[in-house]
Amino acid sequence: MPNRTIAASIGQLTETLLSDYQEGRAIDRIEPYSQPDREIIIDLIGKMKRLLFPGYFRDPSQRVYDIRHSLAVLMEDVAFHLGEQIAIALRLGASVDAERARVLDAQAQELTVQFLERLPEVRALLQTDLEAFFDGDPAATSLDEIIIAYPGIFAIMVNRVAHVLFELGVPLIPRIMTEHAHSRTGIDIHPGATIGRYFFIDHGTGIVIGETTVIGENVKIYQGVTLGALSTRGGQSLRGKRRHPTIEDRVTIYSGASVLGGDTVIGHDAVIGGNAFITSSIAPGTRVSVKNQELEMRPGKTAW
Repeated sequence: MPNRTIAASIGQLTETLLSDYQEGRAIDRIEPYSQPDREIIIDLIGKMKRLLFPGYFRDPSQRVYDIRHSLAVLMEDVAFHLGEQIAIALRLGASVDAERARVLDAQAQELTVQFLERLPEVRALLQTDLEAFFDGDPAATSLDEIIIAYPGIFAIMVNRVAHVLFELGVPLIPRIMTEHAHSRTGIDIHPGATIGRYFFIDHGTGIVIGETTVIGENVKIYQGVTLGALSTRGGQSLRGKRRHPTIEDRVTIYSGASVLGGDTVIGHDAVIGGNAFITSSIAPGTRVSVKNQELEMRPGKTAW
């Protein structure tokens, strides 16, 4: 077989791939600007951090002389880009004529205003989370340290923001936000999860909290905990159904534990020990632990 050069082959290769794009599959969409821009949404998270924690995060290129003026500029910037991304998300997967586009643009602006109106509510929840972190972690030296350095508070902050957008019915954008937090922290919280005040995540890596999870107040969760579905074999037929557990107030769940199933309720003031595997409800005040495993130790040759 003769050697083929790239220059001689590129035309035919292009035509072959263009032909493959005509199959009508989801992966065949070729409009490059028909979905929300992930990079813009990640940038919006950074700007929302400045709205939520104004004394901790800022744009170093800006000089702040008047908080009212700088806040208005930041708010307008967030509103413009978020509104634009919501409008794109509302159009996703549909053919939209000019009149429908105007309706969706107006809807996107209204959703953006409703979201921004709820930022004080988000800040109030984050204040309780900060208090829970400080009270629950003896290694924390200050609230400043938690805000600036802790991955858990970042993951919760993103989830609080994304949950509001989720409740408002904004497509896709909430999931982009929480998956960004997941990639940065190893903490996977679905934006649909309902989480009460004073929520504390210690360390956090490997935590998974599913879409229909309901978490009460003053709940503590340690690394590697899964609040998940008992089974997902039903696939899309399970959409909209309760698949994840309810965790009542003042529950503590230690590292590596799994609590699964939409009918599973962990009663208030319960303590779930490390590595427990739970698929049925636990009564309030119960202490659940895994019986100590037997360790076998025998002398061996030194490896060095």
